[in-house]
Amino acid sequence: MDRKNRRISGFPVFSLLALVLMGAFGADTRGQEALFIGPLRVLSGHSASGFLDVPAGEDPGSAIPVTVIRGAREGKTLALVAGVHGYEYPPILALYRLKEMIDPQELAGTLILVHIANLPSFQKRTIYYNPYDWKNLNRVFPGDPKGTLSQRTAFILTEEVVKKSDGLIDLHCGDGNEALIPYTYWMKTGRSEMDDLTRAMALAFGIPHIIIDETRSKDLTDSKYLGNTAVLLGKPAITTESGLLGRTDEESVRRNIEGILSVMRLFRMIEGTPAPAPEPVWIDRYEVVYSRTDGLFYPLARMGHYVVKGQKVGWTTDFLGHIEEELRAPFSGIMLYIINTPPTSQGEPLFEVGRVLEGNPK
Repeated sequence: MDRKNRRISGFPVFSLLALVLMGAFGADTRGQEALFIGPLRVLSGHSASGFLDVPAGEDPGSAIPVTVIRGAREGKTLALVAGVHGYEYPPILALYRLKEMIDPQELAGTLILVHIANLPSFQKRTIYYNPYDWKNLNRVFPGDPKGTLSQRTAFILTEEVVKKSDGLIDLHCGDGNEALIPYTYWMKTGRSEMDDLTRAMALAFGIPHIIIDETRSKDLTDSKYLGNTAVLLGKPAITTESGLLGRTDEESVRRNIEGILSVMRLFRMIEGTPAPAPEPVWIDRYEVVYSRTDGLFYPLARMGHYVVKGQKVGWTTDFLGHIEEELRAPFSGIMLYIINTPPTSQGEPLFEVGRVLEGNPK
């Protein structure tokens, strides 16, 4: 495909919008009042680390390690959340590194760093699910204080992080079984002011592939996803993906850090200008193909490769090696991710295809 057709002819529009955002999220020279996040009381020009408690219920409780960096100057509060899926390591490592990089005396506004949102999954090295209730944390927002551990965790994150922020980045990557290219979800709401903000954030993060996502629930009580919950509460948010297969490669870690710093520059939290991807590739449709059986998956395609509608992407077998199903591309597009480990379970994803939009989104 001709790369020139993917160019964003409106880069000056981004620059103009960035200036508007810098005004909207601008900082002044005054100090900030103390901020309370869970048990932490953080003064202007200081940082603090600790845990958000997730009380026990019908199953064990947990804790969420967080750092709050309260800038010496007023500005907006940006929440950065890693480890919603505990086997997704590069965003987790990026936030621990960022914690040491940011000087609160040089910061306008506040950073809330959720280092590992799903600590039980991280400790047990489980993909997708919390090992105590076997729920996917990123499918149970806004949570329930009387629900299972995942639901209670989502509730704490909603109350203590989302509601106390002015914007949010939900940082993900390919789980331990997923070969995934970097991409960002831009969640469109149909509200122009919100969509302009989140589009600017998605561009500023700097990952070239951006999914235009208009599929998320508009019902806050059934928002399911962390980023969607933030948007429905009026907080501009994006979801990013950088990393794959449970690796801790430096390139993926750095991509997360550089993306965060660029968004911080967009919001005038630190000096400098954002560095958007010069040639974004917009994805206007995506579809995840799920397994219909338990057994083994044999992929034929690779992440980042283009496939055509009906192309064979892989097949599954049962545990005796008998072929159960041939998997084909539902439409022509790019392989956003594909499972690269043999185990497969009924109802779990095998691959995701995204359709490339020619031109710019409206």
